[in-house]
Amino acid sequence: MTERELKENLEDVERRITAAAEKSGRSRGDITLVAVTKTHGTELMNAAIRLGVTDIGENRPQAIRDKFGGVLPVKWHMIGQLQTNKIKYIIDKVCLIHSVDSVHLMEEIDKQAKKHGITANILIEVNISGEETKSGVAPSELEELLVRAGGLDSVKVKGLMTVAPKIDGDITNTLHFDNMHKLFIDIGNKKYDNVSMEYLSMGMSGDFETAIECGSNMVRVGTAIFGAREYPV
Repeated sequence: MTERELKENLEDVERRITAAAEKSGRSRGDITLVAVTKTHGTELMNAAIRLGVTDIGENRPQAIRDKFGGVLPVKWHMIGQLQTNKIKYIIDKVCLIHSVDSVHLMEEIDKQAKKHGITANILIEVNISGEETKSGVAPSELEELLVRAGGLDSVKVKGLMTVAPKIDGDITNTLHFDNMHKLFIDIGNKKYDNVSMEYLSMGMSGDFETAIECGSNMVRVGTAIFGAREYPV
């Protein structure tokens, strides 16, 4: 991908985010764009940062570890599934871990954060659609994690994340996104120690406009910016 193509893609995504935000009664500044680089290299990542990208998302902790030193200053997000033995690779590098889906993982993040003398900001991943293939806690299990977070010294829950099902044709994920937004608002109206509903991370390349219109304030966009993933031959 050329830098010109990247610039055009970013401008298109920015226009679409702005339009969706305005449709939901908000402004572009209310939405955080996390540019998901995944298999793309540091050269393309740095080009995106020079074009104004401020937040980068990776789904593999090893990729964050390996790319970190070669990338311009940027906010890093861990958006993929995280195993407890990989926390050490990213704990002192990321501003937000999106994919916390168990008490055990949350407690291990707390332990690693303590070792580094930092506070780890996390999102709880919710399986709002109930699909067996999706990660995340069921809405009925969310309370347990929120209560447990109150007893941790080095973790702060900053909001919720979800991955909507892939749906063909004109059917949208509006219902799932609406249900996530209601959950987000409901939790925000309650009092939990160490919990603040600042970020609702939902929406990807195929559905970020719908997600924003339903209340998302953080979208994770990869293909629409960088094109198809690059895999080694």
